[in-house]
Amino acid sequence: MNTPLIALGLVALAGCAVALQTPINAALGRSIGSGVAAAAVSFGVGFLVLLAVLSLSGDIGSLGRITMAPPVLLIGGALGAFYVWTVLWAIPTLGALTTITALILGQLSAALLIDAAGFFGLAVQAITPTRLAAAALVGAGVVLSRF
Repeated sequence: MNTPLIALGLVALAGCAVALQTPINAALGRSIGSGVAAAAVSFGVGFLVLLAVLSLSGDIGSLGRITMAPPVLLIGGALGAFYVWTVLWAIPTLGALTTITALILGQLSAALLIDAAGFFGLAVQAITPTRLAAAALVGAGVVLSRF
């Protein structure tokens, strides 16, 4: 059962995971001497976990249908790799709070455009003054967290 309250709770939990993942990956990069290698290890471990979940759920066969997906949809993995590497590279300079706040600002900015255009089959959501104010407040949070 997917309700808005459950979805919000899980997304907030995922946000906690991102906040933990960032310094953990940065520490891994320092430990092994390469941020790119740390990002690769992070993705490798995540891939193994997801394979295990697919196997346990009985849905492993869905991987065989990847050839039916439009190739542009495969860019998500490259975007995820860019995200992981960038935050583990930036966190020693910016700290956890500013890094995550800037990450959220970037997500909100892109999300406003994605919603407004209805990309990837999403319902169109207008860019309203309230939604712009929400993004601006996060932008102010970036400034306040750093300066």
